Amino acid sequence: MSRHIAGRGRAGRAAPAPAGPPVDAVECDLSRKLTLGQFLKLSSLLDSGSDAKDAVAAGEVSINGEVDLRRGRGMVDGDVVATGGRAARVVALPGAEGDR
Repeated sequence: MSRHIAGRGRAGRAAPAPAGPPVDAVECDLSRKLTLGQFLKLSSLLDSGSDAKDAVAAGEVSINGEVDLRRGRGMVDGDVVATGGRAARVVALPGAEGDR
């Protein structure tokens, strides 16, 4: 008789690792609005504001796994931004979370 409990999986089997690029943590001051375009430059995912503008407009940037075409979108603690096979996570500096 099996002792498998529904919803708990089988003991000894690890869940598969999520697909996608490794994610770098980037500490950010979120006491003021941080936009997607700013974060792309701050995290060094892209080199310039014009690169950020072009990549976002072309749908080459995803946030938390979904493409977003708004370069001015506000970033929040925990957001993961990916483009060009690289990814970075927004990490709020301690005490720097704004009133959102």
